[in-house]
Amino acid sequence: MIRWRLPAAGVCLYALALTTSVPATLIDDALQGASSGRFRLAEARGTLWSGAGALEIRDAARNTGIGKRFAWNFLPASLMRGQLAWEITSEQESTRSVVTLSPSRIEIANADLSFPAAALALAVPKLSPLQPTGDVLVHIARLSIARARVDGDVSVRWQGAGSRLSQISPLGSYELECAGQGASISLTLHTLQAAAPLHLEGSGMWNLGAASGYSITARILPQHQQQLAPLLRLIAVESSDGSFMLQS
Repeated sequence: MIRWRLPAAGVCLYALALTTSVPATLIDDALQGASSGRFRLAEARGTLWSGAGALEIRDAARNTGIGKRFAWNFLPASLMRGQLAWEITSEQESTRSVVTLSPSRIEIANADLSFPAAALALAVPKLSPLQPTGDVLVHIARLSIARARVDGDVSVRWQGAGSRLSQISPLGSYELECAGQGASISLTLHTLQAAAPLHLEGSGMWNLGAASGYSITARILPQHQQQLAPLLRLIAVESSDGSFMLQS
């Protein structure tokens, strides 16, 4: 038995030594392939275990994008739990998130990201005519991704929301709450300030491998109706009560 274990251990150590030299550019290749080119790891350097790069969101034509620089370092102690874990740090955010890979799932904990609101136009092309401004803050408390299953909570906050086409700024601040449980993710959108010139409320469902949809209602405070109605007509359908509906 001991004679068998020694060669096996040698093979494992040799395989581990080979993987330490896996270049970070392979992460970029895998990310582009999984997202059909909408996401990539630009300027990747280092290895799979320790490196840095820019997480880039690209438009539908894959021509332009907005990047967020971060670095990663492998946590050797995770091997004792039969997992692979990395600590992720960002140039702008002070928090340190952890990404864990096991045979059955990927887990992300305590992650914070911020992007200029122009990233919304890349991720959601329907918003592109608005030329959005402000900041987008993404907080992942806990997210577990397995085969045909997503569990966890993610919040996306659009702070100081505005449009380059409108003189009224900000229009408000909004939060999208995403709750995953099994094969579906529920979406809830609400406005954070009662006095915001533009109120957004909505809900939706994202089903893995099936049809998904959302419905958003936009209401303008009466004193801003004349200035903001033409803006909303670019992306939404006006109702008889003066509200606007955006659906998918």
